[in-house]
Amino acid sequence: MAQIDYNLRPAKHIERVMLSQTLRRLGPFGAVESYRYIGFGALYYRDFRLFHRDLGITDMLSLEMDTNRQDRYKFNEPFSCVQTEFGHSTELLPTLVWDVRTILWLDYTGKLDRDMLADVGFFTSNCVPGSVLIVTVNVKADRLSDGPLQKLTERVGIENVPEDSADNTLTGWSLSVASRRILNNKVQEILTARNGPRAAGARMRFRQLFNFEYADQAKMLTFGGLFFEKGQAAIAASCSFESLPFIREGAEPYRIKVPKLTYKEIHYLQSQFPGNGSPIERNGVPVEDVERFREVYRYFPVFTPTEI
Repeated sequence: MAQIDYNLRPAKHIERVMLSQTLRRLGPFGAVESYRYIGFGALYYRDFRLFHRDLGITDMLSLEMDTNRQDRYKFNEPFSCVQTEFGHSTELLPTLVWDVRTILWLDYTGKLDRDMLADVGFFTSNCVPGSVLIVTVNVKADRLSDGPLQKLTERVGIENVPEDSADNTLTGWSLSVASRRILNNKVQEILTARNGPRAAGARMRFRQLFNFEYADQAKMLTFGGLFFEKGQAAIAASCSFESLPFIREGAEPYRIKVPKLTYKEIHYLQSQFPGNGSPIERNGVPVEDVERFREVYRYFPVFTPTEI
């Protein structure tokens, strides 16, 4: 069956909602609406719309590389609390003040490279405790004939490539595995330098929360987590992130798999969830798609044509 045109990328939508549900739990560090959100809004500002409506955040900054259509971006800012700055993130991030808890979503469309690692390193060096880093990168594997290891080395630098990498370990979803390792290694490397002169209780820690994989079209990885001081370990624990079924704190990813369903099937199946243990009436929907939908139905996009 052909895929439904959901008008938006369904796996990306599911990921956004899962991220928002996680961010709601930051309350022990401070009111979520008091956080600053920085992201890449593009022309649609979808994450800005969601995080403002769902989380109440009013300090919102979009970073845009496209300097040729500034008037159009400014016109499309969805709320007066959204500001857009133009330039490369590696240039713009150092110009900001870093004395406020921040959620930074580096929602790149390309494959991991040195500039992206520089952004990750800068945030890790400068964020205040209670801040959250989210990084999305393209992890479509290079063809074996193109030399995947050489391509990866050219993009991120030989010093950042895991020692056990080889061409035959960078196929399929394996570039996602390598990219997560590289990102996590960068965070840990910068934290080691940052924590050197600090007292033990003030040393910054990083707790991974996100290891999403999905493929609306290209294969994508979203990695991220929470920064907090060692003395705030009890506060971090009280957020209870681990009770969310999609939280991943290690190498095992949570892969968002979107089932192929008609709108009628969507409504019929979700009317039976979460269920009381009785068998689900499938009406011809494959068991695999029923189970996939059961995992994500709370976050699933249902779009209808409308005028806003």
